[in-house]
Parts: sequence; structure tokens; C-alpha cells
Amino acid sequence: MREELRVAAYAICVRDGLLLLSRLSGRGRDDGKRWTLPGGGMDHGEDPYDTVVREVAEETGYAVEPTALLGIDSMTRRHARRLGGVADLHGLRIVYEARVTGGELRHETDGSTDMAAWHPLDAVPSLDRVSLVDAGLALWRERPSAGRAADRE
Repeated sequence: MREELRVAAYAICVRDGLLLLSRLSGRGRDDGKRWTLPGGGMDHGEDPYDTVVREVAEETGYAVEPTALLGIDSMTRRHARRLGGVADLHGLRIVYEARVTGGELRHETDGSTDMAAWHPLDAVPSLDRVSLVDAGLALWRERPSAGRAADRE
């Protein structure tokens, strides 16, 4: 089985009790149209800080400033490869706290997400979401000194 490593950077943006999320477009993904944190994969040679700024702008229309490195979520899963077969994916997801500094909310077109929206924090558990949302919120709430949420230890 092919092994794949994907490093990505994501943002937790909370404002007035609302969390900014992006919805996966469902095209070619196992996750379907589920909510996720805005962010995504690093380009070769790109700094994770620059990745999260770029990805949030692409997916939501907002300019953001990362204000804290919250930690890293590590996950593994098997997924179908585009040309057939199965791969063992290891995802390293770098999570930042970020604040919106400009721009206007808009939806991404022709990307991995198709919608962006603010959701009340207390409504997030009822959303159809990927595990990254819960992992990121745990890092945001706990702010662990080791950069790893308690439930992941």
C-alpha cells in the first residue's frame, strides 16, 4: 500500500461567539460536503504561516493574521487513490488561531470548498463536520503547552 504524507495549515477564527468554517465541495473526496476549518495543504517550500494566510483568503475571502500557533493534529486514514488502489494517508495539520483583518466573506469557486460561513460555537456539535473541527477547537480551548490536545495523548 502506498504511503502518503500531507502537511497542511488551518485557522481557528472566532469572533463574537462565532466560528468561521468552510464546507468541502465533495469533489473527489471521501469527506463529502462536510464543514471544516479554513486552510489547506502547504506548497513545497512554503512556510505554514503563509499557507494558512493564503488558504483562508482562497476559501473565505478574508485576510487573516495568525495570532497564535495552537498545535498540531496528526491523523491517519486509508483513502482511494485517483488512479485506483488505496493509500495510507498521514496528515499533519498545523492549527493557528487567527483574526480577520480585512476582506469580505465569499465562497470559493472551483476549489476544494464551495461555501464559507460563520457558525455559533454552541451549534458546531450539530454540524456535519470533519474531525479536524473538533481537534482544532480542542487546541483552541485547551491551549496545551505541548501543542497536542488532551484527548490525543
